[in-house]
Amino acid sequence: MHRFVLPYLWPITTGLLLATVLLLVFPEQLPNPFRQSPPTSVEAPPALVPTSSEQSANRPAPDVRQAPSLTRNQGPASYSEAVNKAAPAVVNIYSSRIVARDQHPLMSDPFFQQFFSGDDATTHQRMLSSLGSGVIVSDDGYVLTNHHVINGADQIQVALRDGRETLAEVVGTDPESDLAVLRITLDNLPVIELADSEEVAVGDVALAIGNPFGVGQTVTMGIISATGRSHLGLNAYEDFIQTDAAINPGNSGGALVNPEGALVGINTAIFSRSGGSQGIGFAIPANLAHSILDELVTRGRVIRGWLGIEAQALSRELAASFGLRTPQGVIVAGVVSGGPAAQAGLQPGDVLLSIDGQVILDARATMSDIASIPPGTSLPLTIVRGGERMEMTLEVGERPVPTNATSADRQSGS
Repeated sequence: MHRFVLPYLWPITTGLLLATVLLLVFPEQLPNPFRQSPPTSVEAPPALVPTSSEQSANRPAPDVRQAPSLTRNQGPASYSEAVNKAAPAVVNIYSSRIVARDQHPLMSDPFFQQFFSGDDATTHQRMLSSLGSGVIVSDDGYVLTNHHVINGADQIQVALRDGRETLAEVVGTDPESDLAVLRITLDNLPVIELADSEEVAVGDVALAIGNPFGVGQTVTMGIISATGRSHLGLNAYEDFIQTDAAINPGNSGGALVNPEGALVGINTAIFSRSGGSQGIGFAIPANLAHSILDELVTRGRVIRGWLGIEAQALSRELAASFGLRTPQGVIVAGVVSGGPAAQAGLQPGDVLLSIDGQVILDARATMSDIASIPPGTSLPLTIVRGGERMEMTLEVGERPVPTNATSADRQSGS
């Protein structure tokens, strides 16, 4: 019997061993009843559909030079031409102020003061200085910079790239946009051209020119990271251009220019946990800076529309409590006595739904829109009071100049 089985045993054993090796090496060839066959065609996902005071300064407006539109062709290998065009108009600003201090900390103690005569107890003065940058924007010598660069200064010195230095006159400041206008009287001033900042696009190359840490004029390069940045807590009115071009202390008030050397923004602040540049810098758009420049020169101040209310954002919970289906609008948290809102009959607790037919979606954006409305304009409002929708008309007033205008702490350099 074994003689008949043995000739067949070895081939069977060999075949089983070979099959086992092949399955170990190529397991995907093993049939799997649970495996799903691949789809024959893949459909693209459906596209997302968007849902619906002081006297007038009596000066003519500065004659700034408007730059042509940026040509977005193949980028150059060097930006030296843009730098040579823009950098001479970027100046270093040195501001100083004198503060009084006691001769010794113990002199503030009445016990020790009795041992010294009046002359010995006099206060001494010391000089505090800060540095920043500015941009010459007209042949008349007007210089744009940041308000915080020259705020409280007793003396402001401007140094040009060609080595000339002079004292500057403060024409006007606007703390709520953090802009200031200076004037210098020198001949043959280099002037920068202003680009249309509405044409700035994310991804455009940007060059930041300023005086970081007082080392001298420095140029850094990056791109436009974002436009229309707000809700940063830096200024009352925010519409920043964001860039990753290195901006450090001392760059405040300097120029952010495009690859053709035209001004697209005034460098203002950076987001930083260390105090140095981390690639998140903010600049005030050239169009906004131009409008502030004209108002400060011609009027001596910036005139903005004002309602005289304190607004609070409307959450979903608050909207439901007021009987609203969607959190659109703002709550009137307070009304300034004698202001336009108070005169029109607005009350704390009212929900402001729309202004001039425009639904309120963002309180800060609405505040900026109101600021651009000339005082004296009649403005129709839609409110909800006690669950009932009401219509009223308000006459826009002029926003008072803040007595102590302060902005949030910034790592901006000056």
